[in-house]
Amino acid sequence: MKKCIKNPFPLPALIAGLGLILANRVGAQTSDGMVLIPAGSFTMGNSIGDSDITDATPTSIYVSAFYMDTNLVSYSEWQTVYSWATSYGYAFDDAGGGKAANHPVIFVNWYDEVKWCNARSEMAGLTPVYHTDGTQATVYRTGDIDLTNSCVNWSANGYRLPTEAEWEKAARGGAVGHRFPWSDANTIDWSRANYYASPGSPTYDVNTTSGNNPAFTSGGTPYTSPVGSFAPNGYGLYDMAGNVRERCWDWYGTPYGQPTATDPTGPATGSYRVLRGGSWYSGSGTASFARCAHREANPPTLDNYSHGFRCVRVQLQAPIITNITMVGATPQFEVLSTVGLTNQIQYSTNLS
Repeated sequence: MKKCIKNPFPLPALIAGLGLILANRVGAQTSDGMVLIPAGSFTMGNSIGDSDITDATPTSIYVSAFYMDTNLVSYSEWQTVYSWATSYGYAFDDAGGGKAANHPVIFVNWYDEVKWCNARSEMAGLTPVYHTDGTQATVYRTGDIDLTNSCVNWSANGYRLPTEAEWEKAARGGAVGHRFPWSDANTIDWSRANYYASPGSPTYDVNTTSGNNPAFTSGGTPYTSPVGSFAPNGYGLYDMAGNVRERCWDWYGTPYGQPTATDPTGPATGSYRVLRGGSWYSGSGTASFARCAHREANPPTLDNYSHGFRCVRVQLQAPIITNITMVGATPQFEVLSTVGLTNQIQYSTNLS
């Protein structure tokens, strides 16, 4: 049954809402800077057969659809949410840093990244994902707590870190059997990513010069690059190889597919959290680290200048809006129904 809703949002909010509705296709960006990663199975792990990767046995994994930030969280974005959060009961170990406002945030640990995801959710009016224990009675805002899977409301519409499976599916960009996030070559050079080059070692590093890219070395370390400096992958995601390593939710462990091969969330316990994607830094930024199947792990307390992150969230519920009319500068419209963004949405507008 139709329900007419008059004047519930100012015009900018209405436009943002329509942006979410229209983003129901791969490559279309939502109003909060995310793109849809479609549901489906993929081969997770070392499908190309690189002999040095021994902890990533190819495994068929199914991942439900989700949204992911097109870019790494920038220092500017971090500061905006951090400032709000510290005024609303959040406490962080680190204030974070960055070479510039549009570079990725660095010097934040895993605990702070998780709390920041919750703060971003609450700031946006969404439901926080992470809680202090398995009862999920208290939102995680302070302290260094080694959260378990039971602490996570996986169906909440707020922001969170990607699982390792989600990260790799997203990094591959819908392509199959490739070494890197791009599908036109299995090699890497400075035109594709911000990494520490060592031409010929390994053989798939085909850059002509060794070391860091001089385009990003001015002003000293860190040699990060502005987010989105290189071409996106098949899903429209930037910096899935190089720049800074990206933290995931999972504890590090083998094999893949724990506790199930459908939407795996990783081992129940552990000592180290997973990082993916490589970085600019010579110790974790050579070509081998930038591969889609390469895995790293570090203690959740560690913060340094080569770690960063990006957020994901489940598909938001959005209204079908139709018959929009303007009364002066105020929109009036009708909401036909509320549907998940997985459904095909048809809409019409009437601005006359």
